Amino acid sequence: MTDLIRLDDPNDERLSDYVSLTDVVLRTRLEPAGGLYMAESEKVIRRALRAGHRPRSMLLAERWRDSLDDLVQAVQAAGAPVFTGPIELVEAITGFNVHRGAIASMHRPQLPTVESVLEGARRIVVLETITDHTNVGAIFRSVAGIGADAVLVTPRCADPLYRRSVRVSMGTVFQVPWTRIDPWPGGMDELRKAGFTIAALALSPDAVGLDDFVKDAPERVALVLGAEGDGLSPVTIENADETVIIPMAGGVDSLNVAAAAAVAMWALRV
Repeated sequence: MTDLIRLDDPNDERLSDYVSLTDVVLRTRLEPAGGLYMAESEKVIRRALRAGHRPRSMLLAERWRDSLDDLVQAVQAAGAPVFTGPIELVEAITGFNVHRGAIASMHRPQLPTVESVLEGARRIVVLETITDHTNVGAIFRSVAGIGADAVLVTPRCADPLYRRSVRVSMGTVFQVPWTRIDPWPGGMDELRKAGFTIAALALSPDAVGLDDFVKDAPERVALVLGAEGDGLSPVTIENADETVIIPMAGGVDSLNVAAAAAVAMWALRV
């Protein structure tokens, strides 16, 4: 194993990938343009490597060096350097308490085509302008755990490969087939041509209950979920094939979008 690169300067230019990680606006602009994303925590880094993603480098607090020796070797075997230093230095560079002191900069993979993602799928989820990275990550984890086949992300939706999304998803964003669909809602036509019935999950007077929809569910369903607060756009609801609602009790009108996604996917599982 090649020796780790010892750090003593938080301004080391080789660490530019790790600077200002808590600045959401900055990172969401720089990371896709720079062809990278950040994988935080040992488990997430391992899942990224198993998915065939290539590391650019890894930053590791020295207290974890021995217990993560095999991970260090895997990153180095992929041709990437591993930097190490005191946990205080790592946190000074990143701006936050890194989980178990391990974070890696990864090459961002090229997104597949919508057509290839839809091939063979029976249940897919479309995320329309969901801007909360935590909700995006939670939905991906539910998709992986409950068994939907793929996710499509509309142009203004949060980045599934943003650090927070990746960590909340527990790295399942690497195993779930996904891509961006653009334009939207114009992309509905492409889904219909592929044989999907488009079901908008929305509070609408003419919506059918989820239980009733499931009783005679189509062979291929695209479940569309909307942004926190505003929900789906009126044009999306108008152009969907079905509008579906989760019946609620206790005077509550709806669930958080991530919870609603999990409930609907469970009901529609095949």
